[in-house]
Amino acid sequence: MAPPPNFVGDVIAVIAAIPSGDVMTYGEIAQEAGFPGAARAVGNMLAASGGTLPWWRVVTVSGRLAPGKQREHGRLLVAEGVRLIPAGTHVAMATR
Repeated sequence: MAPPPNFVGDVIAVIAAIPSGDVMTYGEIAQEAGFPGAARAVGNMLAASGGTLPWWRVVTVSGRLAPGKQREHGRLLVAEGVRLIPAGTHVAMATR
């Protein structure tokens, strides 16, 4: 099933606008882009983007980093000043 006509462009605009040192959840991006409930579609689109967007600024609602890319994800976020929980697997969401 193809995404709605404006989905990709609207989601890209939201992700591209996330400031350095900040994070958004997949659900927040979907909501901001005008597609509430489409968090999974945002994740799929971001995964298919080939790293051309600041993917490291996107986390799950619990703050979890990208499975399989946790080390790189965490390194990129910490370099921008984002605080991770001590295990380094999640963003400290309460302090973001």
